[in-house]
Amino acid sequence: MAGIYIHIPFCKQACHYCDFHFSTSIKKKSDLVNALVKELKLRKNELKNQTVETIYFGGGTPSLLTIAELRLLIDTVYENYEVTENPEITLEANPDDLSKNTIIQLSKSPINRLSIGIQSFFEADLKLMNRVHNAEEAKNCLKEATKHFDNISVDLIYGIPGLTNDNWLKNIETALSFHIPHISSYALTVEPKTALDTFIKKGLIKNVDDEAAQEQFYMLIETLEASGFVHYELSNFGKPHFFSKNNSAYWQGKPYVGIGPSAHSFNGNERGWNVRNNSKYIKSLQQDILPIETETLTVTDKYNEYVMTGLRTIWGVSLEKVTNDFGKHYKKYLLQQAEKHINENLLYLDDDTVFVTQKGKFLSDGIASDLFMLN
Repeated sequence: MAGIYIHIPFCKQACHYCDFHFSTSIKKKSDLVNALVKELKLRKNELKNQTVETIYFGGGTPSLLTIAELRLLIDTVYENYEVTENPEITLEANPDDLSKNTIIQLSKSPINRLSIGIQSFFEADLKLMNRVHNAEEAKNCLKEATKHFDNISVDLIYGIPGLTNDNWLKNIETALSFHIPHISSYALTVEPKTALDTFIKKGLIKNVDDEAAQEQFYMLIETLEASGFVHYELSNFGKPHFFSKNNSAYWQGKPYVGIGPSAHSFNGNERGWNVRNNSKYIKSLQQDILPIETETLTVTDKYNEYVMTGLRTIWGVSLEKVTNDFGKHYKKYLLQQAEKHINENLLYLDDDTVFVTQKGKFLSDGIASDLFMLN
């Protein structure tokens, strides 16, 4: 099984914390969609003998596309790839784009999963992050979306400067009140050269507080698990049967094709990435040239990636897989490096698999880096 990710690099305005590739000008939207169609066609042979089980529209803001444009891209996938009978087709969307009419139209399209960028239900948080929507739009879109879609995920951000624990708990409870089956939640991070980074350096906004973020992270786990959610990946919580198939495929090392400017691809042995520039991307595809660079992964690269993704999930890092895929030397090294973290109750070994403890979850990326093999 494989996946197709389609990057839509447009936004109405720039969120202060975002460092993804996007443009706030949509003048080239039609040209970009045509280029996406062309890339899909040119790369149709990359997934040989692989069936596509997920199609994911990410961004940017994919909900800026019209229903006709989304259908064109989905139809192009079906015409050029072998698609499973009931694929998961996800659209990332912002609340301000999800009017009642749009939601109804989307529900009649092949799209069967919405990932809605709520981030917060409080105006102060939304203004600090420079989100386009307001709190009322966030609630209204969920009220309407849940009438037409069973499979909905919402994004929430914790660790926002000024966000109290009480308000964070209210954010979680508000999302739960709509009976959403999946929640993705991330700590606000300060990426270099973003507006947030600049404002913090100028003293206009308080810096993020790692201790507050960690406390809110554990509040999130406790509240969602008590409500029947499974914490199946560091930032993702799903009710049974509602885990994101797209994201799970990434963490389990399944191949995927990334379409669009800045999109990444993976086939098991190579990783590729498209040019991070809309104009260059469009021009290249108009000339039938794929604007992609690739690198062949070494055994050590694959081991490090498996450790990083495995520790973030409920599936952990299998010592048997490490031995079979990378060699006994890697298993020995992994156990040596893991020992201190096991002693500190940050990792534990169960049934020949290494897992992160509850105490270690917030630190899992740093723990994983300690287990990396250096080339």
